[in-house]
Amino acid sequence: MDLKEQQGADVSFNSDSQDYTVQTPEQVVLNGSHAVIRSLLAEGVETIFGYPGGAIMPVYDAIYDYQDKISHILVRHEQGAGHAAEGYARLSGKVGVCLVTSGPGATNLVTAIADAIIDSTPMVCIIGQVAKHLLGTDAFQETDVMGVTMPITKWNYQITSADEVPGIMAKAFYIAKSGRPGPVLIDITKNAQNEMMSGPFEYKPCSSMVSYRPRLVPKQEQLEKAAALINSAKKPFLFVGHGVQISGAEEILLKFLQKTGIPCASTLLGLSSVAVDHPLYMGWLGMHGNYGTNVLTNQCDLIIGVGLRFDDRVTGDVSRYAKQAKIVHIEIDPAEIDKIVKADAPVVGDAKAALEMLLPLVEPASHTEWVAEFAKYAEMEDRLITQPELSANSEKIKMAEVIRGLSDKTEGQAVVVADVGQHQMMTARYYQFKHPNSFITSGGLGTMGYALPAAFGAKVGDPERDVYAFIGDGCFQMTIQELGTIAQSGLPVKIIILNNNFLGMVRQWQQLFHEKRYSFVELQNPDFITIAKGFGIDGHTCVKREDLSQSLDKLIASDKPYVLEVLVEKEENVFPMVPSGACVSDIRLQ
Repeated sequence: MDLKEQQGADVSFNSDSQDYTVQTPEQVVLNGSHAVIRSLLAEGVETIFGYPGGAIMPVYDAIYDYQDKISHILVRHEQGAGHAAEGYARLSGKVGVCLVTSGPGATNLVTAIADAIIDSTPMVCIIGQVAKHLLGTDAFQETDVMGVTMPITKWNYQITSADEVPGIMAKAFYIAKSGRPGPVLIDITKNAQNEMMSGPFEYKPCSSMVSYRPRLVPKQEQLEKAAALINSAKKPFLFVGHGVQISGAEEILLKFLQKTGIPCASTLLGLSSVAVDHPLYMGWLGMHGNYGTNVLTNQCDLIIGVGLRFDDRVTGDVSRYAKQAKIVHIEIDPAEIDKIVKADAPVVGDAKAALEMLLPLVEPASHTEWVAEFAKYAEMEDRLITQPELSANSEKIKMAEVIRGLSDKTEGQAVVVADVGQHQMMTARYYQFKHPNSFITSGGLGTMGYALPAAFGAKVGDPERDVYAFIGDGCFQMTIQELGTIAQSGLPVKIIILNNNFLGMVRQWQQLFHEKRYSFVELQNPDFITIAKGFGIDGHTCVKREDLSQSLDKLIASDKPYVLEVLVEKEENVFPMVPSGACVSDIRLQ
């Protein structure tokens, strides 16, 4: 019976007869697989990224009946499903959903799950598992996915009965998106997918749990203590973390900056929260961040950290980090407070809620002389690094030229996805972000191969925005198969390969700290454009500087997926740089 013909009716699957039974909505009894899909629909899920296999096949069979209600995108590798779900979540603000089978399907997804937990990306991963009676027997494609993923998920749960599906799915979405977002994994045995529920399907979204109560609204006494430090500071410095974008606090942050006159800088994942041309935006922090933002971290008298972790790439040697400064730390995850940097005024809560409540408590101020100090360092960095990297003083094209060229042509409005390595740092430096939530990259885990599937997921998450991916030649080969996913979708994801025939960041470290002992970092690359065309994606290679502008124009103008390969200088280094283990004020310009 064609399900679309059953007006006002639903279907359930009988595992004994291997047939569907049509029932009225008041009498709906589903099998576990249909309960999974109905749960996703109840949560408003529109897109699933996945790859089928034996242990998840009943759920895929159920999807067949709901193709007019939910879109499934077939990736080419389970890791691609995870990164695509991450990109989707990062740009859309929704929970990313991926669906894979047991064993290698689950373990292939692990890298993306680890990436999502450290970068606070909401994701629900549904994994097929062998039948309950086979658990622990080393059955075909059985892996202890619960044990494997426990350290890298906010929560994981193994469903062994169809009756568990609605309640566990509701908890999964609540945990993934509330508080500090992150990945949740649901491992569902094959018997639970096939068997009938004991009663009618009923879905109740979860809004609270006894054992999990994230604090969204900060305590008033914490805010008052923070405000007192802010109002008395002479050289305050505000750090913008990823939590600002997660909470949607960009607008209230600008009001806070306007009122207090405090200069700000962003972490890598905080980029694009504040437009680069804002008079109080001083650049970005960290190992390859701007010169002045790092040096003056050790000269300010107050740091206001909003939605960041104070990770090692920001602090450098923590024993010599900002010892002269008081610390206000606004963070939704209490586990991050005092973990690395001791906070004088911790504020536990959502970044947007905290800034809204803090705004009336802070006094109007101007820090003109303090802000002017940043300009001195900016001028030095511009003269010694930026101008040479943007100039045509070498035969080969430089990465900075390509990135700034795209930035100028897109007026800083595009969504930019960067992979990991030198090109990632160059993208952070030279794309002039003007629009909020425009930079997507793997920050904490530093996952090579992230950008291609993540860019695709981002485009699915917001088809109206232009999405460009900057990818190194090494990174591109790690997930190159996802060109097939992009080609099959037809979505105009624009890909720029910055090809220097090296694993560039590793080579830079070997040059600077290992006496140029280049150990296994030079790449013999394939013809990327021929490969792209083999997938049905058009593209071309740019070799000469005089062709770069026209090449970018051709990329931008395409209404289909497009790959632009640019051959760039082979042994270019990324500066400024804080050497590993050094103090942030010891940042190198060359």
